[in-house]
Amino acid sequence: MKDTARVVVIGGGVVGVSTLYHLAKRGWSDVMLLERTELTAGSTWHAAGLLPLFNMSYSVGQLHQYSVELYKTLEAETGQDVSFHGVGNLRLATNRDRMDEYRNYQCTAETIGVECHLVGVDEIKKLWPLINADGLIGALWHPTDGHIAPVDVTMALAKGARMNGGTIHQHTVVTGIERDNNEWVVHTDKGSIRCEHVVSATGNYARQTARMVGLQIPAIPVEHQYIVTDVDPTLKAYREAGNPELPVLRESDNQYYFREERMGWILGPYEKHAPACFVDGVPPTFEKDLFPGELERLMPHVEACMNRVPSFETAGIKDIVNGPISYTPDGNPMVGPAYGLPNLWLSEGHSFGVTAAGGAGWQLANWIVDGEPSVDMIGVDPRRFGVVAKHFAKIKNEEAYEHVFVNHFPMEERPAGRPAKTPPIYDRLDKAGAVWGARFGWERPNWFAPAGVERQDVYSFRRSNWFEPVGNEVRTMRERVGLIELSSFAKYEVEGPGAREWLDRMVANAIPKGVGRMSLSHALNPSGSVRSEFTITRMADGLYGERFYLVGPGAGHDYDYDFLQKTLPRDGSVYLKDVTNQYGVLVLAGPDARKVLQKLADADVSNEAFKWLTMQEIPVGYCPNVRALRVNFVGSLGWELHHPIEYQVHLYEALMAAGREFDIGLVGMRAMDSMRLEKSYRLWGTDLNAENSVLEAGLNRFVRLNKGEFTGRDALVRQQADGVPNTYCTIEIDAADADSFGNEPVFMDGQVVGRGTAGGYGHFVKKSLMLGYVKTEFAEIGRECQVRLMGELRPARIVPESPYDPENEALRA
Repeated sequence: MKDTARVVVIGGGVVGVSTLYHLAKRGWSDVMLLERTELTAGSTWHAAGLLPLFNMSYSVGQLHQYSVELYKTLEAETGQDVSFHGVGNLRLATNRDRMDEYRNYQCTAETIGVECHLVGVDEIKKLWPLINADGLIGALWHPTDGHIAPVDVTMALAKGARMNGGTIHQHTVVTGIERDNNEWVVHTDKGSIRCEHVVSATGNYARQTARMVGLQIPAIPVEHQYIVTDVDPTLKAYREAGNPELPVLRESDNQYYFREERMGWILGPYEKHAPACFVDGVPPTFEKDLFPGELERLMPHVEACMNRVPSFETAGIKDIVNGPISYTPDGNPMVGPAYGLPNLWLSEGHSFGVTAAGGAGWQLANWIVDGEPSVDMIGVDPRRFGVVAKHFAKIKNEEAYEHVFVNHFPMEERPAGRPAKTPPIYDRLDKAGAVWGARFGWERPNWFAPAGVERQDVYSFRRSNWFEPVGNEVRTMRERVGLIELSSFAKYEVEGPGAREWLDRMVANAIPKGVGRMSLSHALNPSGSVRSEFTITRMADGLYGERFYLVGPGAGHDYDYDFLQKTLPRDGSVYLKDVTNQYGVLVLAGPDARKVLQKLADADVSNEAFKWLTMQEIPVGYCPNVRALRVNFVGSLGWELHHPIEYQVHLYEALMAAGREFDIGLVGMRAMDSMRLEKSYRLWGTDLNAENSVLEAGLNRFVRLNKGEFTGRDALVRQQADGVPNTYCTIEIDAADADSFGNEPVFMDGQVVGRGTAGGYGHFVKKSLMLGYVKTEFAEIGRECQVRLMGELRPARIVPESPYDPENEALRA
């Protein structure tokens, strides 16, 4: 075994081997894989369809679609059979909500390029003649999907990796990983290897591997069971009559998948209360062993399947397989850079390993080689969770397992492990009727239930019980004054003689010069797409030089802080401090916001003295130092009041008391989202993503190409010369019962010309709105189009930006 390599991949399952394969295909032949046993991909597991997760995220959908296409070409490339059965995938529905979910899947599928069809009961019977169709109302049909043998895929990827120069060492145990002289040293029972990059793809061993480098990651296995039957005489007779293999079947409403296996069946339920395992690590004696099967846990699903497929009852149980599958708190894998460590990459938490393995290896290789992925990976980025304690991860991973087949509504809030992080005024907001949501662990009011209205989300793909209360909150803020709790914002202080130069090379906009001035700035990827978004405010100089206050999205805290730390100059000229938990934020906005603030502020907050897009440090009430930023994400007159967190209770009560004469109201996240749609404001992580450039996003006014070098500038110059391929548009949809959530396709002349990235109802302008990208040649203001909502192509049109207050008169008031 060589003692050096460019990349060492740890873990010999299909995920690790896929990473090796794709790195070798990219020309990095000096790559090595280490596996503690042998390449088997967990030989007891199987694939029950390769496109199971359109309900989870756009990122995961793309990884799965790529995997399908890759696996279909591997055999021709390597000569190794991958045992792909292209039988299709049929998802059953027994109620309208489930069919609405499938209609929503159809939208995502069309934007990615996956063929799928909504079918009725008669078509279900044709596709699956052995079914009992009682109680069914329809299904979603993926004709190009199927199932595959994970072991065969693993061997084909391994052969392809070797063909391109990669090396594989089986029966090699990693005993330690350390950093030495800007290199990684991977210690094994067969010697040590020095390398530039390390990739951890260790499955059930993920937490143990992470601990070797001081990381705590929330990848904890959960027990998963499936049943393998003996021969079913009815199925055998059906197949011997010359009929083809039946499609993979999913009855989501009874939480199981079902497919043929050697004239018998495999039934894979996702039962409630399946326990997490190996929370403290995999015992050395376990290796690839299994747990005893527990039929009693599976009986509700067995009985449901007997009802749906009557002949299943006649096939005796041959085996109950019960083994560990690694999960994460949201069920998506962790693919990308590890927090706080250079050139350490994770590809862990793959609960649907073979389905995402091809895509995960593809994008991880692109990320390592090119410095960025080629598709948006924010939905699987390992830094999306922050530091997650073991006990919290355990209950969230069990919840994620239990939720695999529940109806996944776009605004779903999962309850386990909450509340965890709360602002000081949590109890006051709770008493005021807050219906809570969580973002990056922070509890935030989504909406406030008025007296007599149940404090509970009734989830739907259509307009639901919060529609009217949210509309009232919007009108409160647009017509009078409202207050939003937003302490979840990520907040950083930057100071030092090199601070301005560092920031200037990092972001596309100019760095503000005057004290109190601010700018909306974007850190870009080399391709010119948006990596991070910050409001940068120039503060008074500190002890060590110029000082700046950066505010970013709360959900991007670890993602951004990791980036900021890794790009800091190493000469000590810049000091970076995370002050997120030191400062709370209350957003005060609306036509009467100035009147409320003036009653409490020991400062002149008139328009002449306190201009839009400026910041002042002022006393408010008893709080001696509030960083008042005259900016907000709702598009009305107002301030973000950044305050020492210990003053939040007082500040909240003082603002509510001062606002009483103006009928002040509390406003939640859903109302804020409605208002930002009315202003065509882009949201980081959805509208601003790794696939579209900042020019495509229409943010040219925040880009200074003539200011000097910054990351992404060269790509933007090229794109400006070649033509911007897509244009960010605001689209008005004719819809009376449902609105866009994002990922809906935009049609013109029968072809998909764009996709939505966000949508909803603009309660003040009374329009159903969608934001998204349209191919530039089609992106004309006033042009008619169609948007698929709930299975129907709804009439729509491209409208000018900012349907509310396009001249920003309210903001500047």
